[in-house]
Amino acid sequence: MARNKLFDSFEIRGLTLKNRAVVAPMCQYSATEGMFGDWQTVHLSQFAMGGFGLVFTEATAVERRGRITWGDTGLWSDAHMDAARPVVESVKARGAAIGIQLAHAGRKASISRPWEGDCPLSEREIAKGEVPWETVGASPVPFDEGWIVPHELTKSEIADLIGEWVAAAKRAVAAGFDLIEIHSAHGYLSHSFYSPMSNRRTDEYGGSRDNRMRFTLELVEAVRGAIPDAMPLFLRISCIDGKKDGWAIGDSIELAKRAKALGVDVVDCSSGGISGYGENTLPPATPGYQVGHAADIRREAGIATQAVGLITAPAQAESILRAGAADLVALAREALNDPYFPRHAAIALQEPSAFADMPVQYGHWLGMRQRGMFGGRAGDSDTENQKKAAS
Repeated sequence: MARNKLFDSFEIRGLTLKNRAVVAPMCQYSATEGMFGDWQTVHLSQFAMGGFGLVFTEATAVERRGRITWGDTGLWSDAHMDAARPVVESVKARGAAIGIQLAHAGRKASISRPWEGDCPLSEREIAKGEVPWETVGASPVPFDEGWIVPHELTKSEIADLIGEWVAAAKRAVAAGFDLIEIHSAHGYLSHSFYSPMSNRRTDEYGGSRDNRMRFTLELVEAVRGAIPDAMPLFLRISCIDGKKDGWAIGDSIELAKRAKALGVDVVDCSSGGISGYGENTLPPATPGYQVGHAADIRREAGIATQAVGLITAPAQAESILRAGAADLVALAREALNDPYFPRHAAIALQEPSAFADMPVQYGHWLGMRQRGMFGGRAGDSDTENQKKAAS
């Protein structure tokens, strides 16, 4: 048994995570034609080496129009599936489970990379061949002033897009991913349907909350039906819009209840990202500022949750889990800062298996250093030395 909740295993359907530390999806904007490659392999494998139980890919587009930038990864063809396999194999070989976040940027598509402006494509990008493309959304409401006005999806186009998601989910299964997360947060396509800030429709996909949730729930049902029963399904949502008269936590609790009934296993709890319009009500980004949303949904909807948002310290991560606020804790920028966060957390929290859980090439020497020694006793095996170091 682990001494700390952070290092307890976690079972979801047919998958067992070795601990509760997760690498959140983080866009790298470094793919070519949507293909996974060397950058993604090295970037994601380092977190598996660092001891995380679950590593997510970045938001991966289910169709070309669904990319945020020209540098996004995609899974809209079998060639993309083949390119993803080495990444999957590398992460798994180093002891972590790997999940893919399937996404569609919707009206927030066709923009420059964050370090190039994070705005609609300009003459600079166009000059190097990165031309704008059509964006789509729940309604013809641009994300902000100066952004592309999206094409309002027809009902037949909605059905086609759900089909693209299903096809991408099947490719994810074939590529060997352990689980799938549907990205329904941060103002992207699915979020733009359930938020009243961006959905002005008057058909069955707009108006009432039930109608606005319809796209997301149909998407969940379709993806759940396309993947094995033993494969976990996560749903990332923006628990609040952070806008006056916008989507609120009570709405998210209801969405979580219905998603659970359709086969979602974990709700990944984020917030914001919907629009530049309206009065902002988001709180300042302080350590753990979104954890309360995960706690509310876990308690009221009776579903497992993943907390994310400025979780940066081992004791903080442990306290979130011990308090029952979430079942998993996800790190993003802190994981970039310290890809070995779980290894360092195990030492800081005095986890008995801190060194024995490391690759023997690391655990042997670091365990000896912890004990004030330069190496193991002659004749001892590496496993015996790691056990002594952990005692």
